[in-house]
Amino acid sequence: MSTENEGTAVPPAPSAPPVPVDAPAASTPQASEAGAPTTPIPPVSPHASGGAQGPELVHAGPARAYASAEGGAQQGASGAPQHPGPGPEGAWPPPQAPGTPLYADGGAGGAGGSWGSGYQQPAPKPKSGRGGLVAAVLVAALVAGGVGGGLGYTLAKDNDNGSSTTLSASDSGGSVKRDAGTVAGVAQTALPSTVTIEAESTSGEGGTGTGFVFDTQGHIVTNNHVVADAVDSGKLTATFPNGKKYDAEVVGHAQGYDVAVIKLKNAPSDLKPLTLGNSDQVAVGDSTIAIGAPFGLSNTVTTGIISAKDRPVASSDGSGSNASYMSALQTDASINPGNSGGPLLDAQGNVIGINSAIQSTSGGGLGGTSQSGSIGLGFAIPINQAKYVAQQLIKTGKPVYAKIGASVSLEDSTGGAKITTEGAGGSDPVEAGGPAAKAGLKPGDVITKLDDHVIDSGPTLIGEIWTHKPGDKVKITYERGGQTHTVDLTLGARTGDS
Repeated sequence: MSTENEGTAVPPAPSAPPVPVDAPAASTPQASEAGAPTTPIPPVSPHASGGAQGPELVHAGPARAYASAEGGAQQGASGAPQHPGPGPEGAWPPPQAPGTPLYADGGAGGAGGSWGSGYQQPAPKPKSGRGGLVAAVLVAALVAGGVGGGLGYTLAKDNDNGSSTTLSASDSGGSVKRDAGTVAGVAQTALPSTVTIEAESTSGEGGTGTGFVFDTQGHIVTNNHVVADAVDSGKLTATFPNGKKYDAEVVGHAQGYDVAVIKLKNAPSDLKPLTLGNSDQVAVGDSTIAIGAPFGLSNTVTTGIISAKDRPVASSDGSGSNASYMSALQTDASINPGNSGGPLLDAQGNVIGINSAIQSTSGGGLGGTSQSGSIGLGFAIPINQAKYVAQQLIKTGKPVYAKIGASVSLEDSTGGAKITTEGAGGSDPVEAGGPAAKAGLKPGDVITKLDDHVIDSGPTLIGEIWTHKPGDKVKITYERGGQTHTVDLTLGARTGDS
């Protein structure tokens, strides 16, 4: 399934979200991912467990979407994805379709139109003597009404002998206790550890997204598409709900995973990292709480449930050049451009995912704006995967991807992930000495399952592989010549996005 990132529209593609559209004017300018973390995503390939074709998705952050493929986009001999070009057998993502939604960042800022057209007050009509008289009578009536009302209140107050049926709260709203297990309790605990991120490129383009405190050293986890504009000498700031604003720098970013880590400059000493949950234990129907800055409205809290798990999602940056794949958590908590990078919490306040993309209509929002909003289909990167990626970025500054060492077609189909007969750039479709070669896989083989997960397309396979770490052993089921075979395979490693 494809989706759009919270803020940037994503181009149509197998398991990929729709393309971003212009977002309404927001408090902060939005550009690419960093400008609108919730972006529409292109149509995605059939659900891994279902077979029905997935919806278009967009990033829920700044305006841009990402989708990376094992061999689908142009990649070197090592199997690492490179800048996309016409790939063999239906490479993905396809050309971006107009009107695709944006990432769920804070909505594209800049010269975008307002929510509605301005209202021009009609010219006043000439006054007449009678009109003035009517006005005088109305004023007199209003004054009399005011006096009567005041008198009535006084009489009622004086005659109140304690028989009134009106009840008053014993405590003011500010002293009400909010239990830890309630939404209000979770929000009070989590909000101080979330930030609104503003990213701006050297050319002045940028957008708004969200992030959350990862450790006491000042590291903040967010989406790659949220901070992409600030990666090359751009400007990056993070603002806490109490109004304190800090300059920040990008520590590392992973386009394929759509995860990034930034670090606050002169970070405060009282940072409280959010508790990380276990996304593998999440169940459909569990309550969810999302925090973000939809359309620039910082510190917004929304609720919902886990609607589905292991949802194959692919999203791109809108240009079709950089893509990301995930086996996502699906939620109906309202997620919009600007929510990208924000935490998806469980009922106890533990982070179970990073809000990254939404399925959205392409008609635009209120007032005829071009950026789409939530329709109750949001997608988050499972925190177990994001945690591993963040730790790698903090440690080395570069992402490490698991790989099988074979190029697969990114064609949108339901038959499985087919190993291409020709690799990108003339390379071998099956890397010599790589994991796939050692397992006996050959060009033309169609992979239909990875462990117990059904594989219906190349993007679905990539998303599932990237939920694992290099060195993990997996069971591959594939078809060759009408026969089904099963083989054990140890995943290899690829460092970096290029």
